[in-house]
Amino acid sequence: MRRKDREVTDSNSLNRMLFACDTLRIGIMGDPYPYIVPVSFGMEVAEDGKPVLYVHSSKEGEKVNRLRAHPEVCIEADQFLGVEKTAAGITARYESIIGYGKCAFVSDPEEAEKGLRLIVAHYGFPDYPMDRCKGFSRVLILRIKLNSLCGKRNSAAG
Repeated sequence: MRRKDREVTDSNSLNRMLFACDTLRIGIMGDPYPYIVPVSFGMEVAEDGKPVLYVHSSKEGEKVNRLRAHPEVCIEADQFLGVEKTAAGITARYESIIGYGKCAFVSDPEEAEKGLRLIVAHYGFPDYPMDRCKGFSRVLILRIKLNSLCGKRNSAAG
């Protein structure tokens, strides 16, 4: 990273930054082009301190087809905090995360429900009754175990 002064390396800070994001983008390999898709997500931190992400998907489509062929993924998430004038000009304030890992299709019903619970909790509904999710039987839950994560921030001076 060129701007080492903006690099975030502490795993707790990286996990907090990722959790604070609303949208996760998943980069998936493919032919002839990579495929990037924005998704809603839920998150937990594994015993090794690395994030495990859960996303929901249709059971078929471009994303699923590519993940079946290439489960290795790159994720990106960010928070745009604003633009402000500085002595040197104008700068964007932000926090961003990039990570690499592997996606798996969740087949265990208990883990699938856990993943969906993490997703709805991430968006402010931790007590939402799962029996009200009428489309749950048609949803595929994906688990992304990240093996590396890096972050960058340019937050307000002060």
